[in-house]
Amino acid sequence: MESILKIESVTKSFGKITAVNNLSLELYAGEIFGFLGPNGAGKTTTIKIIAGLLHPDSGKISVGGYDVQNQPQQAKSVIGYIPDNPYIYDRLSGREFLELVGSLYHMDHKTINERIEWLFDIFSVDSWGDNFAAEYSHGMRQKIIMASAIMHDPRLIVIDEPMVGLDPQSQRLVKGVLRKMTERGTAIFMSTHTLTVAEELCNRVGIIHQGNLMKLGTIDELRSEAQMEGRSLEELFVYLTGGEKEIKLWDE
Repeated sequence: MESILKIESVTKSFGKITAVNNLSLELYAGEIFGFLGPNGAGKTTTIKIIAGLLHPDSGKISVGGYDVQNQPQQAKSVIGYIPDNPYIYDRLSGREFLELVGSLYHMDHKTINERIEWLFDIFSVDSWGDNFAAEYSHGMRQKIIMASAIMHDPRLIVIDEPMVGLDPQSQRLVKGVLRKMTERGTAIFMSTHTLTVAEELCNRVGIIHQGNLMKLGTIDELRSEAQMEGRSLEELFVYLTGGEKEIKLWDE
C-alpha cells in the first residue's frame, strides 16, 4: 500500500502541558482514518501540525513524500484541510472564495470554473453560492470549506469534526463524497466526536488520550483486544478512556 501520511515521533508542548507525546502512525492511499479522543486529548493540535499550522517540538511529518516542515509548499499542495471552524471572508461569495482557493493552488482558469460548477452541483450550492458569505449559516460555510478542500484533488484530506452544523441530508452527502474521494486513492485523516460516523466510515482508528496514542487498529481489533466484541464504538471508547462516570444529582 502507498503511504500518504507518515507521522514519526512527533511531540508538541505548550508550556508545561504536553499536548502530543511521541506520536507515530502511518496512513495509506484510499484509507479513512478516525482520530478519536476526549476534549483536550491532542487531536486538534495534531491536525494543525499535519496541516503545517503548528511546528512540532520534535519529530517529523511527511505527506505524499514531502516533509511538512522542510518542504511546506509542496506538502500543502497535496493537502486539503477542513477545520472545525469554517472561516470564509464575509465580503466574498462562495464562488469567489473557491476561485481564490483555486488560484492559490495554481489551477488554470478553465479548470477552476469547471470544478466550481461540479462542486456547486454536488453540494447543492447553486441557489446561494453567489451570495456574500456574511449571509451564510454555519452549515453553508461548512459546505463551502469542504468544497475548497477537495477543489485541487488532494492526496490527503485532514478534517476536524466534519459533521458539525450539518443537517442529516448534508451529513449523508459528505459521507458519500468522502467515500468517493477514497476510491480515487485519497487518504482521509478525520478527527470526530461523532463515533457513529467513525464506526460507519473508518478503516482504522487511533485513540489519543492526554497526548498519548493509546490504541491503533481496526474497530474489530480494538474490540477483540478489550474483549468487547459486539459492543458499540461509543462503549469501547468510554471504556478505553477511563470508564463511565456514575451520575448523581445534588439531592441524591
